[in-house]
Amino acid sequence: MRIAVPREIRADETRVALDPESCKKLIQLGIEVAVQAGAGAAAHYPDSAYESAGATMMADAASLWGNADFLLKVNAPQARPEGGHEADLLKPGAMLLASLFPTRNLEAVQRLAERNITAFSTDCIPRTTRAQAMDTLSSQANIVGYKGVLIGAMELPKYYPMFMTAAGTTLPAKVFVIGAGVAGLQAIATAKRLGASVTATDVRPEVKEQIESVGGKYVGIDLKQGASAGGGYATELSAEDKALQAKLLADHCATVDVVITTALIGGVFAPKLIDETIVRSMKPGSVIVDLGADGGGNCTLSKLGGTTDVNGVKIIAPLNLPATVATHASMLFSRNLLNFMTAFWDKEAKRFNLDWADDILKGCAVTHEGKVVHGPTLKALGQNEGGKA
Repeated sequence: MRIAVPREIRADETRVALDPESCKKLIQLGIEVAVQAGAGAAAHYPDSAYESAGATMMADAASLWGNADFLLKVNAPQARPEGGHEADLLKPGAMLLASLFPTRNLEAVQRLAERNITAFSTDCIPRTTRAQAMDTLSSQANIVGYKGVLIGAMELPKYYPMFMTAAGTTLPAKVFVIGAGVAGLQAIATAKRLGASVTATDVRPEVKEQIESVGGKYVGIDLKQGASAGGGYATELSAEDKALQAKLLADHCATVDVVITTALIGGVFAPKLIDETIVRSMKPGSVIVDLGADGGGNCTLSKLGGTTDVNGVKIIAPLNLPATVATHASMLFSRNLLNFMTAFWDKEAKRFNLDWADDILKGCAVTHEGKVVHGPTLKALGQNEGGKA
């Protein structure tokens, strides 16, 4: 069996799907690994490191893709700058493992189905104890929360910590984190380590203890109905609960220096939580870091991938933050993929075991035998084609 690791062509991508250490471990299982030349360069993993691990280096992307039995990738296949589409380079019957975010990349999913590719999406892996080591959403979200706080600190015209100096005392900055998933909890912990006074909220009241355990103070509302979708995800609120939440956010945002939003529904879709009225109620010099930008943004005024200023309030909506910490992001991502591969690798037969009775495999499969088999993606395709089921 040949595993292939291509160079990512997304413009802002610096990560690689497999680092040399994980590459070596796969080779030790008897798997042949081919890596595209330069694939790890932006993450500071040189070709020589892959060669030392035992990988075959290939310069031509089309040959790499076309000879792969199983392709490991960071992002969903996309249109190639020179023409054509990456998905069309795969040979029929091959397998693919990547963060597909299939409901955001419907064209790629359809192409994969048409090519008879068995595609697995790491962002669809069930959030169970057994699957934690394969969870790329969590490993990369941890980076997002950490880096988002640093961006806020760089842009805020104040210190984060309290300083007592001969010239006087500066009070700690007030940081408000919206959403207490993996990214949110890391943001709380990082802001606290930097000396800020941190408050946080989440529509799932059961995370109150988690917020407090990393140094934040919980502020929340009494929901009329539950907002937990299970697996660490939140579901969309009712109209009544949205109104209660909007008032809480409006009241609290006006009192803080930095707002960091990390809210996602189902780990994918970013609900609009901060509107223009809330932004205009904030103090000049305040900063909003919209970490929901990859999912469409939590602030209605966010310029996705850019910065905007409204009445002296700076709104920053960075895309693909894990790529700004490429070395560690790639290392963690590749370990997630390695754990997935080894969990289903049959050592005796030396093949990947398609065990469709397994909840992890079944849960993250997006295409198989020429069909889209992932429920939410099927629904999204139905809506895209005029609401057909």
